[in-house]
Amino acid sequence: MPERTNTSHAIIVMGVSGSGKSSIGEKLAEALNLRFVEGDGLHPASNVEKMSKGIPLTDEDRMPWLDVIGETIKAALASGEGIVVSCSALKRIYRDRLRTAAGGSLFFVYLDGSRELLTRRMGERKGHFMPASLLDSQLQTLEVPTGEPGVVTVDIDDTVEGIAEAARKKLAPLGIA
Repeated sequence: MPERTNTSHAIIVMGVSGSGKSSIGEKLAEALNLRFVEGDGLHPASNVEKMSKGIPLTDEDRMPWLDVIGETIKAALASGEGIVVSCSALKRIYRDRLRTAAGGSLFFVYLDGSRELLTRRMGERKGHFMPASLLDSQLQTLEVPTGEPGVVTVDIDDTVEGIAEAARKKLAPLGIA
């Protein structure tokens, strides 16, 4: 693997389920020579069980998970390592909590797409714990991050490679090459 060069940057690839956070996050991390962390892998078992049963998470369910993500980012930045993390980060309070926890440079790539496209993508996924039935709940919870600092929005109606490249290009003016 090439030497990692963007050591001072942390990026959260965010959006509702089915937007491609994991795939885009992996591809973007690869393009930027950063480590990728799958945020869903940091959920406590109780959250995964709820979502598997089609029960939406509450703020109370999400806060400990967001804290683990924030600590993961903070540790990476403290060690001089850049990082890309996939995380839905649906509400402004979640994103602000992550910004505070990270204690450093934190950027967000918001993956934006139509309900129809998201529904189709969720239907095509195999073996994911999040059922398509929770998409409406996520869309209702979503507070679009337009106008927030350090956020770029990328349309998801493209290939994984095309979306990741669009994200990289939008991050470049923010000092992420």
